[in-house]
Amino acid sequence: MKFDFNNKKVVIDMVDYVEEMINKFPVKFHKGTTTSTPAKVDLFLPDKGKKLDDKEREIFHRTVAKALFLCKRARPDIQPIVAVLCTRVKNPGVRDWNQLIRMMKFLHCTKNDKLTLSADKGIYRVDWMIDTSFAVHPDYRSHTGGVMSFKDGKGAVIGMSAKQKLNTTSSTTAELVAVDQLMSLVLWVPLFMEAQGYDISNNNTVHQDNKSAILLEKNGKSSSSR
Repeated sequence: MKFDFNNKKVVIDMVDYVEEMINKFPVKFHKGTTTSTPAKVDLFLPDKGKKLDDKEREIFHRTVAKALFLCKRARPDIQPIVAVLCTRVKNPGVRDWNQLIRMMKFLHCTKNDKLTLSADKGIYRVDWMIDTSFAVHPDYRSHTGGVMSFKDGKGAVIGMSAKQKLNTTSSTTAELVAVDQLMSLVLWVPLFMEAQGYDISNNNTVHQDNKSAILLEKNGKSSSSR
């Protein structure tokens, strides 16, 4: 992993790591191979087909672990597919294997991509974008996605894509769980920034698109009679 600091930004480079992943993956891709996304729209559907043998399962597990390391550092664009594949490593099937192949194909097409982070003029303001896909997993649990960035800056300084750890009965409740999953980071970042000499305690904002969840977070139980 390489860091390039210049022009008030940092570029995080893991191109060599991606190339090594591709070279060690048993499925090879031609030069003209293309795909625009790392996963299909049916990402969360369960694999009810034939399961992989021991050797294939070992390759699957090892590749997903490498992708998890990668997505947490320089390639947040593959976080959703990696989060789902992490839930399948114990007993992956052929469909899960095909999902992994598509992710690797996407990395092959975008292997030279790097993560660029900058704060520009907005280092004194932090914005969090948090959202939820309700009951999309086979066990009807929801999926949380969230990113943190500096105002007018580039890139997600912190990113999260993870299956929720409990079942919820509504999208509103799932949105509350999503905020709770990220709340430790939401509270920690201002403390970290203060230690660096920047006071953002009054400019640390969580953005959501669910009005009911926002009212519950602001007003507590008094915002609802249920």
